[in-house]
Amino acid sequence: MKGVTQVLEKNERIAVFLSFSGQGGVERMMLNLCEGLISLGHPVDLLLIKDRSRYLTTAHPDIRIVKFRASHALSALPELVRYLRRVRPAALLSAKDRANRIAIMGRRLAGVPTRLTVRMGTHVSASLEGKPDIVKTLWRSMIRFFYGRADGIVGNSMGIVDDLSAIAGLPMARMTVIPNPVVTDRMAALAAQPVSHPWFVEDEPPVILGSGRLTRQKDFATLVRAFAQVRQDRRCRLVILGEGRDRAMLEGLAGELGVEKDVDLPGFVDNPYAYMAKASLFALSSIWEGAPNVLVEALALGVPSVATDCPSGPAEILAGGRYGKLVAPGDPEALARAIDDAFENPMNAERLKSAVVEYGMEISSRRYRDLLLG
Repeated sequence: MKGVTQVLEKNERIAVFLSFSGQGGVERMMLNLCEGLISLGHPVDLLLIKDRSRYLTTAHPDIRIVKFRASHALSALPELVRYLRRVRPAALLSAKDRANRIAIMGRRLAGVPTRLTVRMGTHVSASLEGKPDIVKTLWRSMIRFFYGRADGIVGNSMGIVDDLSAIAGLPMARMTVIPNPVVTDRMAALAAQPVSHPWFVEDEPPVILGSGRLTRQKDFATLVRAFAQVRQDRRCRLVILGEGRDRAMLEGLAGELGVEKDVDLPGFVDNPYAYMAKASLFALSSIWEGAPNVLVEALALGVPSVATDCPSGPAEILAGGRYGKLVAPGDPEALARAIDDAFENPMNAERLKSAVVEYGMEISSRRYRDLLLG
């Protein structure tokens, strides 16, 4: 350990290893973390397996992006080993399960004293629901085999680390919960920008907003069904930001329910905060999550919110319903009632903002820095 300590005292470079394969919350959050670590005085290398994300165009200029030639995690192993031997960063943080396993192998093969922390941002057991038993067994076995070899294991909610502790067979003392660095100084400025959408103007009906990939996990079908019930007695509209394979199904469902004129799916937008700040209500309908960044962002902008009590994260963010109603996943009737209640009894914006102070970029980045550097 003495040798490790000496290296860390001389070198405070932090490497972050993952694949940027879309416009998801993890990509935006990891860029926030890199920026936060830089603001604390640490040089940061972002090691990318894939770089297919528009978020990279807004990355902090001091982040050194290292794009590996590999197209998937396993083939990136040789390049990761070479990087670790050449640069010998003080700390390596990996994110997402495949990258975590490769990082553990890479650190071992490189033979360097770099401290390694692996991050899990989704509830593993919930994400495996419905998959074949062989897949569940294989995934859990790999987590059990690999994760104990990391110096640190971090999750963004208590639900995630509880689940991961059980799967990996590791004590909770090995786990750390750190809220995502979601809330940034620039959010307010971005939220104040105008949007071209005709529904976000004065004298138009209030807008319920959903946001995320149009996939089974986000279960926007339940949100559309809930909206159709609310729309029977209340003038309002539904906008769902994001793109994905469920678009045609959701558009067809809105048509079947007779609300297609009041439902819009604009696709991916570069600045969701401008839409969010102008919405009357935010609704999260997911079947499972880790700790949904969009729910934190809505509260940080003072937008009344409702969410499914899915594993995991919403109950922690909303403090068990203190800052917004929680309902069972997949229950459009309960979600409709929660939406109606939020319209009738909107919460104070400042109170909502106070609920997510721990998700500030500076606070979260400091906690990550302390864990990464030991």
